[in-house]
Amino acid sequence: MSEFNNVTVVKKANIYSDGKVTSRIIKFADNSTKTLGIMLPGDYEFNTDAKELMEILAGDLDILLKGDEEWQTISSGQAFEVPAKSSFKLKIRTVTDYCCSYLN
Repeated sequence: MSEFNNVTVVKKANIYSDGKVTSRIIKFADNSTKTLGIMLPGDYEFNTDAKELMEILAGDLDILLKGDEEWQTISSGQAFEVPAKSSFKLKIRTVTDYCCSYLN
């Protein structure tokens, strides 16, 4: 899906890591939520409340899920899931455009 229709966009940005990671919240009629964002090159760690599906629209990164010992490489067009109540580390290698879906 390359676009979303009939949604509400929260104007205020989520800004993390001194502005190197930003996103905007998209709300759907069925009460589901996604964020669309950009990550600049760097190393980051995030925590999750809900299960997340991260779709990488452009860019290259490495991810280390909580409990894993090996980093995975993810590129444009790929996705990964993160369990609820967990954490993950990212090494962003190039400017990365992403869509995060919060799953129940």
